[in-house]
Order: sequence, then structure tokens, then C-alpha cells
Amino acid sequence: MNGTVEQAQAVVLFEERVAINGKRIGIATLNTPRTLNGLSLEMARLLDTQFAAWADDDDLAMVVLQGAGEKAFCAGGDLHGLYRGMRDYQASGSGDIRDNVQARQFFEAEYRLDYRIHTYPKPILCWGHGIVMGGGIGLMAGASHRVVSERSKLAFPEVTVGLYPDVGGSWLLHRVPDRAGLFLALTGAPLNAGDAIHAGLADHFIAEATREEVLAALYVADWSADADANRHRLTTLLQGFARNAAVGPLQQHRELIASVCVHDDLDAIVSAIAELDNHDPWLQNAKTTLAGGSPGSVRLGFELQQRAATLSLADTFRLEYTASLHCAAHGDFAEGIRALLIDKDRNPRWNPPTLDEATPAWAENFFIAPCSAQAHPLADLGASTETFA
Repeated sequence: MNGTVEQAQAVVLFEERVAINGKRIGIATLNTPRTLNGLSLEMARLLDTQFAAWADDDDLAMVVLQGAGEKAFCAGGDLHGLYRGMRDYQASGSGDIRDNVQARQFFEAEYRLDYRIHTYPKPILCWGHGIVMGGGIGLMAGASHRVVSERSKLAFPEVTVGLYPDVGGSWLLHRVPDRAGLFLALTGAPLNAGDAIHAGLADHFIAEATREEVLAALYVADWSADADANRHRLTTLLQGFARNAAVGPLQQHRELIASVCVHDDLDAIVSAIAELDNHDPWLQNAKTTLAGGSPGSVRLGFELQQRAATLSLADTFRLEYTASLHCAAHGDFAEGIRALLIDKDRNPRWNPPTLDEATPAWAENFFIAPCSAQAHPLADLGASTETFA
């Protein structure tokens, strides 16, 4: 089989380019455009292994992370694979959430990779074109340099499938100005490039048509062995291509969103959003999504942001791992995927069916760890490597 065919079939493409001064640039391309580059277990493991190798390569100056195709960088995780694993787990009759092998392996690999990107010792340029949702934001958010374009559409839409904004989303969204991250978690509202930058999920707005020109500029830059100098050099390079992004609806409605999310009580916040008297289509879609979403997901998204307020990123990933395994074992996750992707009837039967029944006490069950802290599969993620606020 020739190399071209092998590359075409590879779910992630890896290559290295030699810059003009001899330093190398690693390029990782998610290569499943027909499924909008949805992140699978295989992809997560391949990326983590290669990123670890590049981190230890003294002659490699930086990494580029991008997606193949025109539609998406990464539209999320592999929901079909997770659904098959959930069905197998349910058929087994096991009461141990760790026996859902697919979920256990996937969430460990995904969160480990996301954390590696957040703490990577070298600059990573992530080009977030097109759809960047859920697991795609997990890959992009930790990169040192995050580019969005006029085609970018970012969102945490997990409320529609019975999950919650994971991949560190509890930690990330808590840091969005004016408590707007809570609004995004509850409503799955999408962000354009300008709003993504405002929310702290992206750094530079660069026109999609100039991507190849940006990559070409990387190859003639004077990279060094100093990672901090290379980060500064990459920032300067990208600023030369960057333009001001259009203000999006998150910023346009900043005061209104802050006023509905100011409450400490989830029921009050949900009621305030439902009562919004504004005909803006973006706000109306947010209200509709919240009204039709999983009440359990609404509760979990809220509770996790409260907990992440006092946690390190590593501890957040450990907590989300536990919550995600519970979601895959006895939450609405399987039902949400069934309604959206399997039967496609778009009529999920949520359990609990109302927010009144998705109480804080109900949510506590999702935070019961299945093992000791020492035995946690992400126990080795350490705060000592965290250099961000």
C-alpha cells in the first residue's frame, strides 16, 4: 500500500517541517473530515503520544494543531463509540461505573491529552476554523496560541445530549467574564470569533484565506531553543496577520446576560433566562435549547462550575472524569445520543424530567468517586506544572 493511501486513511496526520534556520515544526492534522474531525479514542491516544515525543525533542520549536476539511476543526467527541460502550455496559448489568470500558478509556485519554496541551512546554498554534464544539474546545482551549476565523463557531452544546461542558469546561467557563460562562453551559449558545476571544477561548482573529500564508511565515521565522522566546516570536508573527473581530451577541447582550446569571440559585437563573423578553434570534435559540435540554445536564453544569471555582485544572479534570463516568452509566447521556444521532427522533425522554427533580442532592451521586484518590487514573496530573491562573 503506498504512502499516499496510508496517509489518507490515517485518523491523524503527523508531519515535521524544517524551518529556515534548521529548527523543526511539528504539524498534527485531525483527519476525519467526513465526521467533522470528531475526536475518537484512537485519535486522542495518537495525539498524546506524538505530543509527548515532540515535547522532548530539543530541535522541535513549536507545534501546529489543525483539522482537515473546510467545515470543522473538531465538532466534539466520538458519540457513536461512546453510545456503543454505554449499551454494552447496560447489557452487562454491572453496578461499577468503571466497567464501561469505552467511557473509562476515552475520558482518561481525552482529559490527559487536554491537560498535556494546557501545560505544554512549547508553543502550540491551534487553528480553530469552522465548528469547534465540546471536545474540540478541549483540544483548542489549552493551546498557547488559538486562532479563530470568520468561519469559526464555538459552543459547549452538551445540554442537548445529556452530558455537561466537560474537557475542563467547568474550569474554563467559570472564568468567562460576567458569569456568562454559566449562560453558555446552560444554553449551549454558539460563539463567533469575536465572542470566543472575549470569552477567553481564543486569542487571534485571522482570515481563513491567509492560513497558508501564516504557515509559510512559520517556516522562515528565526526559532530558537528558548520556549519563552518562541512563544513571544509566535505571538508577534500572528499579530501581524490578525484583525479586529466583529462583536458577537455574547458581547452585545453582556449586561443582560450578567443580570440573569447574577443569582446564586440555579432555579432563579433558569427562570430568568426563560423570561427574557428579547426577540434577538441568538437569545431565542438559547432559551429554546435550555427549555428542551436535559434537566440533569443543567444541574450538573451548574454544580461543576461551583466546584471548579476553587479547584486547580488538574483537580477539575479528575472531578469531571468521575462525573462523566456516572453520566455514561446512569445519566441522560445515552438517551441524548439516541434521540440526536441513533434514532434521530429528537424526542429525548430525560430522567429526571424536570429541574425540580434534578436537585443538588440528586447531583451529589455523580461526584462519588469509584476509587481512591491514589488509584485515580488521572492521579499523576499535577498542579506543580500549572503556570496559569
